[in-house]
Amino acid sequence: MKPSSTETSRWRDRKRPLWLLALAVPTLPFQAGGLVHLTGLSALWWWGPFFAFVIVPACDRLIGSDVANPPEEAVPGLEADRYYRWCTYLYLPLQFGALVWACAQWADGRMSVAAGLGLAATTGVVSGVAINTAHELGHKREQLERRLSRMALAQSCYGHFYVEHNHGHHIRVATPEDPASSRMGENFYQFLPRTVLGSVRSAWHLERRRLNRRGKPTASRHNDILTAWAISAALFTVLTAVFGWVILPYLLLQAVLGICLLETVNYLEHYGLLRQRRTDGRYERVAPQHSWNSNNTISNLFLFQLQRHSDHHANPLRRYQTLRHFDEAPQLPSGYASMIVLAWCPPLWRKVMDPLLAAHYGGDLSLANLCTRRQQELGTSAGRQRRRSRGAL
Repeated sequence: MKPSSTETSRWRDRKRPLWLLALAVPTLPFQAGGLVHLTGLSALWWWGPFFAFVIVPACDRLIGSDVANPPEEAVPGLEADRYYRWCTYLYLPLQFGALVWACAQWADGRMSVAAGLGLAATTGVVSGVAINTAHELGHKREQLERRLSRMALAQSCYGHFYVEHNHGHHIRVATPEDPASSRMGENFYQFLPRTVLGSVRSAWHLERRRLNRRGKPTASRHNDILTAWAISAALFTVLTAVFGWVILPYLLLQAVLGICLLETVNYLEHYGLLRQRRTDGRYERVAPQHSWNSNNTISNLFLFQLQRHSDHHANPLRRYQTLRHFDEAPQLPSGYASMIVLAWCPPLWRKVMDPLLAAHYGGDLSLANLCTRRQQELGTSAGRQRRRSRGAL
């Protein structure tokens, strides 16, 4: 039922102050250092993964979900409220402050290898969630936000994401042509090299085409991919020059971990979902049923409501505080934090997600985005059924 004008005028975002919780993520390395100092337990350098994959899922379970949507009449005011923008802007100084501080710890010489790896894993969580922050900023029209998006990607060396996600993934989402849309029967470890290599190739093709249309050379300062990679190279060069070569393996490790975290999220967001072909041969328009969603309150706060992914694909310019829940969108059984861990365990993932996907399509898996093996299995099964039917006649 549509809210009355009186209800709309009284509506307030109850989660407004809670969005600042997202800024706890870039401070994870500082938290880890503080906990180690207080307890003397070097295992707490691994605080980041524990926070992300134990504490957040537990809080999701405890707090539950929130399916409430803001009334449409309140959306213009929410979009104009710069408080929400500052929640994303502030991620960056905390992110880079934590990175510099982590480099100082690695260069200090007093950390064991295990402790250094733990800090790299914690920093990798920051790096991965920074890609999500870059995702939120990169979709906006304001030049400042677009620049901040590219800066946030520097730590993970994943600057091509800025091009591929906006101009590739959003066009081809939930189709076999999209390297960032996983297929039913494809486990995460099969998906990872396909999406990483495919995204780089796609981004380069898109950027070359854009520059050719403008009459500019591909290898130039106008190339958004090259300039983004140059920012990462400059960042790593400066940090290595200041702190020494000893930090470089840890820097590279945290970047790889951040990329893996981002691509795991890509894996679960569209698993097996497929846009159907229209009579003219084109794919149907992107709709809520082409993204897996989750309304878990805590993980949505930490991820700037990325889990309301259907509305994001339908309205990519819509800001995170105004994204809506749709009843027709397929729902994940838990928040992203839990589902990421599940994706890393393929047998458990298949046991949980394949029945949900089958139910979403009413048991007709020919409507799903299938990997080659599953397509062959489905074709064999259909052939056997046809033979049995002929035999019965």
